[in-house]
This record gives sequence, structure tokens and C-alpha cells, in this order.
Amino acid sequence: MKMVRKLRRRGMTLIEMTVAMAVGMTVAVMMLALVNQQMAFLRIFQAQSFLTDEAPMIGMYVGKMAGKADRFRLHATLADALTGSNPRLTASPVMVMNFRQPDGTVRASILSFENQNGRQVLNYYLVPTVGSVAAPQWSITKKAADVSFSVEQGILRMALTGPAQERIVYSGTMQQ
Repeated sequence: MKMVRKLRRRGMTLIEMTVAMAVGMTVAVMMLALVNQQMAFLRIFQAQSFLTDEAPMIGMYVGKMAGKADRFRLHATLADALTGSNPRLTASPVMVMNFRQPDGTVRASILSFENQNGRQVLNYYLVPTVGSVAAPQWSITKKAADVSFSVEQGILRMALTGPAQERIVYSGTMQQ
């Protein structure tokens, strides 16, 4: 008789097992909810990082360059910009900036939002005085989904669209 009672006391009852499983499942559901909340926060943070980190730097670089330009023109393609053909007054992905040098000559540089190896990139080209442009000198950003330059009432505007479709517009003028 004593042995039968000991065997019964060694195991768990069905009610104890049910309670333990319910507590374990509750803890698992709470952990899953916390992980989902952290993942949502990370997605929001990454979406906003373009606006808080990348876009201000792009605005600063482009603003400084455009502010020092003596004149600029807009084009639909890099090829048009290089040949100087088909300038536009409408929103364009390519902007040519001319800079007067101390010796009186004029140098040009180009900002071109283009598809490069399957990615949209805002590239900076320095147009050489002799020869042709082979490759961009540097990429300003690879995170933008769209970049367009336009002129509204004599003011240069650059509209940036981020990877989460957030949009920011920078405005500036040339030096006088």
C-alpha cells in the first residue's frame, strides 16, 4: 500500500500539468507580443532614419554645391546634360551646374539620379575640360527612391523621396 501512494505522489496531477502549461503558454504569448512590438519599432525607426540622417546630409551637400553655382540647367537624361541638348523647365532627374573658376574659365558638374546596376543612385559627375565623363566621382545617396530638381519662381528645388515614400523638399538659390 505504501508503495502505491509513493508512486502517485511522484507525478503531477492533470490539473497541475494544465496550470503549468497555461502559465508557459501565457509567458510565450507575452514574449511573442514583445518581439512583434520591437520589430514594428525597428521598421518605423529604419523608415524615419532616411529623414533624420540621410536627407539632411544630401540637402547640405547639394545646397552647398548649388549655392556656389553661377548657373544651372535641368535635363531628362545624363546624355542630354553632357551634350547640352534638350534643357527643361519641368522637374528633372539631372541638373548641370556651372562654376566660374578664378582664371575666368567655366567648369561644370552634374547631379544625376539614375539607375546604376539595378539601384537608383544620386551621382555626382565632374565634367572634365578635355575628354568625356566615364564614371561618377561619387554617389551622394543610394537610399533615395526618387530625386527631382525643379525651378519654381526662380528658386531651385530638390525633392527627395525616401525608401518608405517619405518626401522632403529643399529649396535654394544660386550665388549672385
